[in-house]
Amino acid sequence: MMFVEMLRVAAQSIRANFFRAFLTMLGIIIGVAAVITMVALGTGAQRAINEQLDSLGGNVLSVRSGQGFHRGVAVQTDKLTADDVAALKRDVSSVTAIVPELSVRRQVKLGNQNRSLNIVGTTPEFADVNGFEMLYGRMITQGDVGAKRRVALLGGEVPVEFEIDPTQLIGQRLLIQGTSFEIIGIFEKKGSQMFDNQDKNVWIPISTAQYRVAGTDNLGKIGVQIAPGIDIGQAIIDVERVLRREHKIIPGARNDFNLSDRKQFLQMQQEATKIFSYLLAGIAGISLIVGGIGIMNIMLVTVTERTREIGIRKAMGATRANIMVQFLIEAMSLCIAGGIIGIILGGVASTLLANLAGWQTPVSVTAVTVAFVFSAGVGLFFGIWPASKAASLDPIAALRYE
Repeated sequence: MMFVEMLRVAAQSIRANFFRAFLTMLGIIIGVAAVITMVALGTGAQRAINEQLDSLGGNVLSVRSGQGFHRGVAVQTDKLTADDVAALKRDVSSVTAIVPELSVRRQVKLGNQNRSLNIVGTTPEFADVNGFEMLYGRMITQGDVGAKRRVALLGGEVPVEFEIDPTQLIGQRLLIQGTSFEIIGIFEKKGSQMFDNQDKNVWIPISTAQYRVAGTDNLGKIGVQIAPGIDIGQAIIDVERVLRREHKIIPGARNDFNLSDRKQFLQMQQEATKIFSYLLAGIAGISLIVGGIGIMNIMLVTVTERTREIGIRKAMGATRANIMVQFLIEAMSLCIAGGIIGIILGGVASTLLANLAGWQTPVSVTAVTVAFVFSAGVGLFFGIWPASKAASLDPIAALRYE
């Protein structure tokens, strides 16, 4: 019953100075709302990166043409060829798929509109290795490659670029640098990855790209899919060994190609996002500390204002512990009330960001729990000194206080 009475007295004290109590809670409210919103943003960013990692398909290495120097100027060295692709298929046992790519920028005409787009020559394995899904139509086949057919696949944003309904494009023809191609399929939108938006690309058979569009056998890139269970570090060594042998690079000389694990860039970005999320949550947590200092300050003022009341309570038999618990309850009530309001505001802010900005901002139960417990802890920590000061007052001096 005594605890219930203390809660009633705390509620009366807050109601008696409601506006001052609200201003005191404001720091806690802002801090809790900020923590929940920042953690939601960080969680959303992590999910977005995980989705990009998943969309990359299996473990895939990217082999690109390296850079050489001509008269002191860095220039691209077109060193990757079909022979390299054949050697990798033959000599690297851990490989499940090899996807050569030849990319050039060309003028594309569709209807009465022209755009400069990236034209990528590739093989039927491209979609599976790179995690692309068909929206309409079909994928390039081995028959298309063998016959050097003039067929094309469009990225998900190409119809948007030309302002044409994608459902009307299958079977239509477009011109690539004046050469007519039949549209056989459209990929689903994949989104920008590692500063590369492939949704605006046009894909054609690799053989068609070599002999009808680019006029060269050289490749710009080779995608190498590593078999499940194979250590990617060992696979990198195997691929590098075969390519160095094919390019006749002597021991100690630099590679004339670049070899990278595509996922490592997103994983680095994931770690950076995680650190940034912790930083934002830490900054928001400072608001809780500031709010706690404000509560301590107002509770010290309250002790001074209620000095005579404390004297009367002690004269009527209230112990030091009773007085201390009373003021701790009042401080924690302010923080808990502020925490509840902050949780509601944080949830509303996260929902608004998700609906208006299209961001992924899932509210974490862990973040809500931690923010609530931390706000209560702030009330306990910063309420100890005012409560101790109130409890240590001399009853006779308190009764004489005017």
